[in-house]
Amino acid sequence: MEFIVVSTTVVAFLVLCLVLLARAYPGSGADLLDWKPTRSYEVEAQLELDDVAQMIEAQNEYRRRRGAAEITEADAERMAREDEEVRERARSGYDRMLGRKDELGP
Repeated sequence: MEFIVVSTTVVAFLVLCLVLLARAYPGSGADLLDWKPTRSYEVEAQLELDDVAQMIEAQNEYRRRRGAAEITEADAERMAREDEEVRERARSGYDRMLGRKDELGP
């Protein structure tokens, strides 16, 4: 029993020392590690927009070859919304079949 008490006390003391040391350090953990994010959120958003534009252009190239009408960004958004609605209906039907409630909804 004494071994358990001593071991727990030593571990608690070490944790307390680390917490106090972290509170006393003037910078943040990122400063300590000299960590900086590789890309900003603005760059990520711009890359996402560029990807969407490239995918639409590739789709339009195939559509031009077939002689079909080109799609716009609004068409792509509408198709994505419709696809998400179909998936949501299938997911809710599957959950009803299993008797589960929606964990994310009301």
